[in-house]
Amino acid sequence: MTEKERDSIEKIFGQIYEINKLSEQGCTSEVRKILTESGTYLLKSSFYSRYREWLRMEALVLEKLTNQHAIPVPRYFGFFEDEKSSHLVMSFEKGTTLTTALKNAKSQIEKLNLIRSFGEFLNRLHETNIPESLYRENDWLEEQLIRAEKYLHEGQTEGTHQLLEQLQSTKLHPVSQTIIHGDCTTDNVLVIDGKVSFFIDVSGMTAGDPRYDESLAIGCFDDESHIKMFYQGYRRYQVSKEESQYFNEGLYEFF
Repeated sequence: MTEKERDSIEKIFGQIYEINKLSEQGCTSEVRKILTESGTYLLKSSFYSRYREWLRMEALVLEKLTNQHAIPVPRYFGFFEDEKSSHLVMSFEKGTTLTTALKNAKSQIEKLNLIRSFGEFLNRLHETNIPESLYRENDWLEEQLIRAEKYLHEGQTEGTHQLLEQLQSTKLHPVSQTIIHGDCTTDNVLVIDGKVSFFIDVSGMTAGDPRYDESLAIGCFDDESHIKMFYQGYRRYQVSKEESQYFNEGLYEFF
């Protein structure tokens, strides 16, 4: 942590007593647990253009959700940046990612219960009324295709021109928008007391196409029995193979 970053944090939260880099790190940011005189917080920092953009988006989402209790997300405390880096301060939440919980599960029954819990948790999100602060009338999928084209031109994506043209020409028929996470993988939900019960990495949380969340979620599982268990919890809709491939093997390549 630079002297400037430390000063920025201490101006808001008081003296820093301890800083610990967390073992579970994403590929887009550095995450640290910070103990200050006013409490314990999570500091998430990004250093590359696209990832800094995503962190700004996450900060904005968390700020908009500050006064709601229906969607379990970290509490927003502050955002600051300079020429080379961006930093988001949020509440520190106890728990482990579902990815880690599944890896550490002591039995097949425990693993299956976690997967069903994941389905139930996502089902609840999609059934939750869209918060007014995140409501939008624009077509979510169309906007994602525009963003994908932007990233492609900037050389900031693994997607290809051929894939983008395919996605544009085979664009799925729209469905009713719900609140979505926008990157709903096992890395981005926390398990607390044996159940999936918290969302993290919410830069893409908005009103959008629930099939995207669902496709990314089941894309985390290779075993057909795991997918079936997910759908014991997620009961509102089951994506077709075509829909799943469009989102998980297509659109997601750009993000």
